[in-house]
Amino acid sequence: MQTEVIKVEGMTCMGCVNSVKSVLEKIPGVDSADVSLEQKQVTIQYDAATTKPNQFKNAIEDAGFEVIT
Repeated sequence: MQTEVIKVEGMTCMGCVNSVKSVLEKIPGVDSADVSLEQKQVTIQYDAATTKPNQFKNAIEDAGFEVIT
C-alpha cells in the first residue's frame, strides 16, 4: 500500500467531507480515504499497481473542490 496526502480547498461541512470520501473510495485500488475538514486534507491508502495519484486529483476536482499543490 502507498499513502498520498492531498490538500483540498472548498470543504465547509461534513457533507463536503463525505462527498470527497465517496468519490475517492470509488476509484479501483483505493483502500481508504480519510478526510479531515479541520486540516483541509485527505489521506489516501491505495494500491500503486492499480491506480495512480493523478486520478485522485481529477476525482476531487470533478466533485467541485480544489486541490492545492
